Amino acid sequence: MKPVREAMLSLDGDLDIEIWPSVENKERVNFAVAWDHPQNLFKEFPNLQVISSLGAGVDHLINDQSVPANVKITRVVIPSLNRQMFDYIETDALNIIRHTFFYHRNQKTATWEKRKNKERDDLTIGVMGLGEIGMFVAEMLAEHGWNVCGWSKSEKKINFAKSYGENDLDTFLSRTNILVCLLPLTSETEDILDLGLFKKLKSPSHLVNVARGEHLVEEDLLYALDMDILKSATLDVFRKEPLPESHPLWSRDKVLITPHIASLTVAEDAAEIIVENYKRMLSGIELLFEADREKQY
Repeated sequence: MKPVREAMLSLDGDLDIEIWPSVENKERVNFAVAWDHPQNLFKEFPNLQVISSLGAGVDHLINDQSVPANVKITRVVIPSLNRQMFDYIETDALNIIRHTFFYHRNQKTATWEKRKNKERDDLTIGVMGLGEIGMFVAEMLAEHGWNVCGWSKSEKKINFAKSYGENDLDTFLSRTNILVCLLPLTSETEDILDLGLFKKLKSPSHLVNVARGEHLVEEDLLYALDMDILKSATLDVFRKEPLPESHPLWSRDKVLITPHIASLTVAEDAAEIIVENYKRMLSGIELLFEADREKQY
């Protein structure tokens, strides 16, 4: 939080910012910024009006029962988050068509074995979740020459790509080789990445989960990999973070694990939105990127 605090003060030196747990007078707090916070923390602040997530996700706030119903929740939506996510996903797709992980495994055993390269046209990337980041990723992938389709609860128009709505999930999956999960975490999307879904993907199929660990049924993933239903999985998010050393995912050759780094908040960019929303709160005008509690995102 300290880099964000410094960035906010560089924008407005008159801001009064304290970092939990060193908050002297909790009754004076009317605006909070939170990420990976302790549950039930916010009941300590009786005059809270707005809580800003430090990233694009807000499930950690919506699911916190200590956040009063009258407190508004906002997210940070910044171009740098979108671009980082696109870079991560395209890098993984390039690794798939160039067999990078296969060669890396062979290096460990000094095995000289060639595979024929795939082309972008050989596979279709399916982006599951077309919010701010998902839409950007889908359109950028299409601009870079990938076959792309997208799916969200409500059908959306994607430049140079086909979009599917809630009732067309099976059609979307049947076209998809590389499934990218960018869904918000809600009661409807929890455990959506299960064995039944994996079986509907177009072969050869691969999974990239950069949304939330709770989207994935880990036991089903392990089975799908063992049965060659999925060729590989790239996972940046997990139900428990850090991922425990004893977790079986660590030992799977077909799994690439990264420590929740696909898209990291840039303090200077986030500070601009947070400060703007703080001033909007004081002026009583509409906030930027406010979450919808009924939709859970």
